[in-house]
Amino acid sequence: MEQREPTIRPFTITTAKDAPIIVIGGGPAGLTAAYELIKQQYKPIVLEKNNKVGGIARTENYRGYHFDMGGHRFFTKSVRVQQFWQEVLGDDFLRRPRLSRIFYKNKYFHYPLKPLNALVGLGPIEGIRIIGSYVRWHLFPYKEEETFEQWVTNRFGKRLFETFFKSYTEKVWGIPCSELKAEWAAQRIKDLSLKTAITAMFLKPQETIKTLIEEFDYPRRGPGMLWTAVQDCINAQGGQVQLNSNVVGIQREGQQITGVTVEQNGRTHTLIGSNFISSMPVTQLLKWLDPPPPTHVLQAANQLNYRDFLTVCLIVKKPELFPDNWIYIHDPSVQVGRIQNYKNWSADMVPDPNTTSLGLEYFCNEGDAIWNMPDEELVMLAKQEIAKIGLAQPDDVVDGAVFRVEKSYPVYDADYEDSLETIKHYLASLENLQTIGRNGLHRYNNQDHAMLTGMLAVRNLLLGEQNDLWRVNAEQEYHEELVLNQPLDKETVTHVVDDILDGAFPKLDPLALGMSLGIVAGMSLLLATLFMVATGGDIAGQTLTLLAQFYPGYTVTAVGSLIGLGYGFLTGFALGWGYAFLRNAVTALYLVSLHRSAQQSAMRQFFEYI
Repeated sequence: MEQREPTIRPFTITTAKDAPIIVIGGGPAGLTAAYELIKQQYKPIVLEKNNKVGGIARTENYRGYHFDMGGHRFFTKSVRVQQFWQEVLGDDFLRRPRLSRIFYKNKYFHYPLKPLNALVGLGPIEGIRIIGSYVRWHLFPYKEEETFEQWVTNRFGKRLFETFFKSYTEKVWGIPCSELKAEWAAQRIKDLSLKTAITAMFLKPQETIKTLIEEFDYPRRGPGMLWTAVQDCINAQGGQVQLNSNVVGIQREGQQITGVTVEQNGRTHTLIGSNFISSMPVTQLLKWLDPPPPTHVLQAANQLNYRDFLTVCLIVKKPELFPDNWIYIHDPSVQVGRIQNYKNWSADMVPDPNTTSLGLEYFCNEGDAIWNMPDEELVMLAKQEIAKIGLAQPDDVVDGAVFRVEKSYPVYDADYEDSLETIKHYLASLENLQTIGRNGLHRYNNQDHAMLTGMLAVRNLLLGEQNDLWRVNAEQEYHEELVLNQPLDKETVTHVVDDILDGAFPKLDPLALGMSLGIVAGMSLLLATLFMVATGGDIAGQTLTLLAQFYPGYTVTAVGSLIGLGYGFLTGFALGWGYAFLRNAVTALYLVSLHRSAQQSAMRQFFEYI
C-alpha cells in the first residue's frame, strides 16, 4: 500500500519574530533541506561560501568544458531521493553504462573482476595464491576487526588486500591501512566479498551488488546542473541562496543559536534566525560558536581530521582516449590516484567532439606540498603522469586548469570515534541546530545519504520527529529507504532477528566454496602435471600416474594435464560443496535449537513477570 506523507503541522518561530530558517552550506544536504522547506511554504536563507552551489558535488567550468569534482554517479534505493532528482531535472538525466578499471603493474584490470582478464593480468600462479589466501583467512581470520586492513583481509584474504586495496587506499587517505578504522570499509564496501565478486564473473546476480552497479543516471552537464536547478527553484519560490557568503561566527544564548555572522565581499553582518541547519564542517562550526563550547568539546573537534584533494583538468586534442568513466591508479610510481574521463560520463561535458577532457585527482592535505604546488607545475605533473601511464603524450594536451576541493573526506583514524561521540553529545544539547551532510556529520556519506539527512532534518523541524541523522548510512545494512516512524509488526521484528542470526552464523555458499576449491585443486593438478612433463621427474611422475586409477584418461602428459584440470576441479568442487552443505545443515540444526531455547526463556520471563 502506498505511504502517504504526513500532514505538516504549524511551525512556531522560537526566537526573533518572523526570523527565517537559516541553512549553512549549499551542497547536496543543505540545498535538499532548503528545497523541502520551500515545498512547505517556508522561505529559508542558504549561505554558501563558494561562488557556485553543489559543494563537493559541484561542477566546475573552464573554457566551456565541464568538470565534475570527484565523479558522482546518481543511484539510490531511496524512492524519495529518486523522485527528487526526476522532479528537478527529468529528461536531463542520462542513463550511463559504468566502466571502470584498475591500473596495476602497467596492466589494466576490469572492475568488477572478469576471470579471463584477471587471469591474464595476474597469471595463474598469482590467481592460485589469491584464492588460497582467501580460504586461509576465512578459516583463520583476525579475531578483531579494528582496522581497514583487518576488515578487508578477513573478507578477501591478505593477498588480494595487498594487490588491489592497500596501495590505492593509502594514497587516498595518506595514512597506513593499519591506522584506518574498519568502520569506513564497512560503509564503503557493504555486502561485497570475493565470493560475490567471483560469482558475478560467471552468473547474473539475482539482486544488484551495490558496489558493482553497472549503470547509473547522470545529468547531461554534471551534478552541478542539478544543484543549480535546485538553487533557481529556491530563489523563484521566495527563498534565498546567497553565494560568496562565508559564515565566520555563530552566536549562542544558552542552548539556543540566535544568529550567524556572515562575511560577504569583505564585509561582515549578522543574520538572525529561528532555526539552523548546518552542513559546514562540524569542527569549524564548534570553533565559531560564541560563547565557545566546553574545552573538552573543542579538544575533540581538534582531533577530527579531513583529507582534501585537487583535480588537474586537462584538455586533450584527441577525440577518444580510453573507454572508461574513470580509472583507479594503484601504481605507486605516480602520485595521481584516479583519472576521470568526462566525455564518457556525458558527451555534453565536452564542447568540442574532437577533444577529450580528463580529470586527474590528487589526494592531499590542505597546506602540503601538492596542495600548495602552483597550478602550472600541477598541469605539467599531470601531463607527465598520463604519459607514464600511457594514456596520452604531453604534446597532446592543449590546456589545463586546477580546482582544489577542501575537506572532501572525513578521516576515520584511531581518535575519530571517541572524539565524535563527545561532539554528538554536546550538539544534542543545542535545541535549534541540526547538522547534516558529509561534513556536518563527519561521515563519509554518498550524495543520496547527504540528501536524506537534509530531508530528515526538515521532518524533525516541522513534524517534531526524532530521526537520528547520525545513523544515516551508519548501520551495516544499506539504510536508504525513507520509511520513518512506522510501527514494527511481528514479521518485521522476526526479519530483524533473523538478519542478526545470519550475521552471527553466516551461511556458506556451496557454489562459491565449491568453485574456489575446484579452481585451486584443478590448477594445482594442471601445474604439477606440466612440471613433471617439463622436468621428467620419474618418481613423482609415477606417483601422479596412479591417479589414472581414479581418473580415467588421466596421464602425465600435456593433454593429460588438461584432463587433470577437469578432474581436479570436479573433485575440489564436490569437496567444497559437500563441506558447505554439511556445515550449513549443522548450523541450521543449531539455530533451530537456539530459537527453541530462546522461546522457552522468553516464556519463563513472561510468567515470572505476571
